[in-house]
Amino acid sequence: MRVATDVGGTFTDLVYVKENGEVGFAKSSTTPPRFEEGVLNVLKESQISLEEIETFIHGTTVIINALTERKGVKTGLITTKGFRDVLEIARGNRPDLFNVRYQKPVPIVPRYLRKEVEERLNYKGEIVTQLDKEQLKEIITEFKNEELEAVAIAFLHSYRNPVHEKEAVEMVKELWPEVSITASYEMTKEWREYERTNTVVMNSYVKPIASSYINRLEEKLADKDVTAKKYIMQSNGGTTTFSLAKEAPINMVESGPVAGVFGSAILGEIIGEKNLIAFDVGGTTAKCSLIENGQVKITTDYHIERTEKWAGYPLKVPVVDIVEIGNGGGSIAWLDPAGSLRVGPHSAGAVPGPVAYGQGGEEPTITDANLITGRLSPKNFTYPVDLQKVKEVMEGKIANHFDLKVEEAALGIIRLANSNMLNALKLISVRKGYDPRDFTMVAFGGGGPLHATFLAKELGIRRVVIPVASAVFSAWGMLMTDLRQDFIKTYVKLLDGTNLDEMNIEWSHLEEQAIKQYVQEGMEETNIIFSKYADMRYVGQEHTVKVPIPNENWSPEMIQQIIASFHTLHEKTYTFQLPETQVEVVNLHLTAFGRVNKPEIKKIKETTEKHAPLKEIRNVFYEETGWVKTNVYSRNELAPGMKISGPSVIEDLMSSILLYPTQELEIDSYGNLLIYNRGMENAKYEN
Repeated sequence: MRVATDVGGTFTDLVYVKENGEVGFAKSSTTPPRFEEGVLNVLKESQISLEEIETFIHGTTVIINALTERKGVKTGLITTKGFRDVLEIARGNRPDLFNVRYQKPVPIVPRYLRKEVEERLNYKGEIVTQLDKEQLKEIITEFKNEELEAVAIAFLHSYRNPVHEKEAVEMVKELWPEVSITASYEMTKEWREYERTNTVVMNSYVKPIASSYINRLEEKLADKDVTAKKYIMQSNGGTTTFSLAKEAPINMVESGPVAGVFGSAILGEIIGEKNLIAFDVGGTTAKCSLIENGQVKITTDYHIERTEKWAGYPLKVPVVDIVEIGNGGGSIAWLDPAGSLRVGPHSAGAVPGPVAYGQGGEEPTITDANLITGRLSPKNFTYPVDLQKVKEVMEGKIANHFDLKVEEAALGIIRLANSNMLNALKLISVRKGYDPRDFTMVAFGGGGPLHATFLAKELGIRRVVIPVASAVFSAWGMLMTDLRQDFIKTYVKLLDGTNLDEMNIEWSHLEEQAIKQYVQEGMEETNIIFSKYADMRYVGQEHTVKVPIPNENWSPEMIQQIIASFHTLHEKTYTFQLPETQVEVVNLHLTAFGRVNKPEIKKIKETTEKHAPLKEIRNVFYEETGWVKTNVYSRNELAPGMKISGPSVIEDLMSSILLYPTQELEIDSYGNLLIYNRGMENAKYEN
C-alpha cells in the first residue's frame, strides 16, 4: 500500500492506494506547531493497517511557514572578503517603480553575523587567493560566542570550483561539529551571486527546523511500527528520501502545493488531456499552475513573498512554476482604512477557524460567505454550525457598513475572492500568451471545486475536471510521483562552433553524479531516467528560455534543431525572435527520475441509471439571479453514465461543486466529474 500525507495550513490530508487500485482518503485538522501529531491523527482517521504501508510519502508546509513567519534559527554567513553586503545590495530591480516608500527585503542574516574571509577565485574557477584558514578559525570562534545554530558559506565563483567552500566546511565541522552547516555548491552550481547566497542562507536558516521535524515524524512513525520506505515531496514535483530532505530542506519550500500540479499532469495523461490549468484552493491560499503538452513547468527563478510591489527573496532551486495568493476558505474578509472590502491574505486557519466552526472565530471568512449563500450545507461541517451566529458576524462586520443584506454582503466577499483568483489565473495564462480556451481546468482542494465553475465561465474554459478525492488531491499527486533530482550547472558557451565533445562530457558528468546519488539510495540503475534542458538566450541578453533537449549526444544536426526550438520558445515567451542573432547556452539542466512502482487506478463500474438520485432541494444565492431553488446531489451516489444539469450543487463531506444554469456535469469511468460550459465552443477570451 502507498500512503501520502499532506500537511496544509488548515487541514492535514491523507490518500492511500492499494495494489488492486482501490483508493481511500481521510482529512484531519492540522496541529501547529507539532505538525507530526496531525499526521498521526489522519492515519488513525483513515483506519488503514499501518503494517501494510510499503511506501510513505509526505508533503509539508513546515519550511515555507518557518521562512514567512521568520521562525528559523540564528544563522551566520561566511563569504568572500568584500562581499559581506551582497544580501543587502540585492538587485536593482524595483517591482513598483513609482512607489517612493519602497524598501528592499531585509536580509535573513543581520550584518553583524555576516563575516568575510580572505579567499578568491576568478570567473573561470581558478584560485587567485588561497583561503585564509587562520582568519576562518577566528570567525568560527566569534560565531560560537554568538551561540549560532547554523552557518552558511557562499564564496565568489564557487559554482565553477567549490574547492574553498569544501575546505571551509571541513574546518567548521572539525572545530564545531555540533553546528548545522551548508555550502552554496551543495545547493546549486548555477551562477547569480546574490540569488545563490540567499539560497544557501535560507537553507541554513531552516535546516535545524527541518531536521527536528523530520526526526520527530520518523520517531512517531516508528513507534506505530510503520517500517515503510519514507519519502518527502520536493518543490520540483518529485520526491526524495528523508535523509536528503534534512540536508537540503529548501527544496521542500513548496512541498505540498506542487504535488497537486504534478497530480493534474498525471490525471491529464489518464483522461487524455495534455493542456491543463491546475487550480487548488485550500483553507489558507489559492494556487494555480499551467501545464502545456503534459509538461509541468519548472523554474529556478523563484521568489518567496514576491508581489507586484515587493521583490521578495530569491531561491535558486528548481520549483514548479506556481502562482499563489492568500485567498482560501479560511481567508478573512475585512475593511481597510478607507472602508473598502478586502479578502485575505490573513486566514483564520485551523484554530480558531471560520465562524462556522464554532471554535472561537469572530471574523467572517470565505467559508462563512459560502455557507450563508447556500453553497455549503451546515450538515457537512465536522462541528455543529450556529448559522445565526455566522449571519450576525457577517452583518456586524461587513453588511451594516455597506447597508446590504447579509446574503448580499456574503456574495460580495465571494465575488472579491473570485476576482483575486481570476487575476492569478490570468498571470499564468492570458498574460503569458496562452488562450484559456485551449486548456482544461483541474480543480481541487477543499474550495477549488466550489469556485472553479464561475472562474471557468469567466475565462471561457470549456471543461472543468473535479478529480476523485478532490479535497485531498495534492496527497493523491504524491502517490503518483517518482524520485526526482535536478542537476543544474552554469556553462556559458556560444552554440555556433561550440566544442561538442566537451559539451557531451559535461552532460556525462551530470549523469554520473545523478547515478551515483541514486545508487547510494538503493535505486537500481535501470530505473533511472534522464530528461535534459538547456537555459539559452540571445547574445547580449540577460534572461534565458528553458529549451527541452533530446536525450542523446549532441551533434551538428541537433544544434540546428535546438536553435530552432529556442527561437520558437523565445517568441512565445517574449513575443519576438532574432533569427540573425547568435545564441548561447547558459545552463545545462539534467533532471534524473528514479522510477518507482505505482499501482494502476481502478475504474468504477458503470450504471444504466442516467439520473442521479436527488439528495435535497435548497435555496442558493447566485450572482445574477439571487435566490434560486437548487437541486442538491451527493457525490457518493454518483456513478459513470449519470448526467446532471445546472443549477445544481454536488457535495460530499469535504467539498462542494456549484453548477451554474449554463453548465452540465457527467461522470467518467474513474469517478472524475467532468463539467462543461454550454455555448462556449466558439467563445473568445478578451483580456
